Amino acid sequence: MTDARSSPTGEIAVPTDEEGYLVNPFDWDESVAEALARREGIALTELHWNVLRFMREFLDEHQLIPDARFVIRFLADEAGAGNAARQRLFELFPYGYVRQACKIAGMRRPRAWSTG
Repeated sequence: MTDARSSPTGEIAVPTDEEGYLVNPFDWDESVAEALARREGIALTELHWNVLRFMREFLDEHQLIPDARFVIRFLADEAGAGNAARQRLFELFPYGYVRQACKIAGMRRPRAWSTG
């Protein structure tokens, strides 16, 4: 486990597991998201932030990590991606929903999921 909130060097100052997921999702804040995104090679845009905030709101409301289909529906409805929402999600997070979106949103690593 790494115990590194975002330090001046850009390191994450909260505990992560060996794969880089937060141990405690409640340690997440936007500076942690920025540091996690940098580790993944992603420069966060406003659309990234909209998706990440949606995911966090879903977690807060349902106490569950949102399945990719909920994020795809969000992109289709709220971000105007329509039928291209699934493709847009993978443009935003090219290594996949679980590997990057969930990690940057501060979720624990989902168990036995399709990456949608």
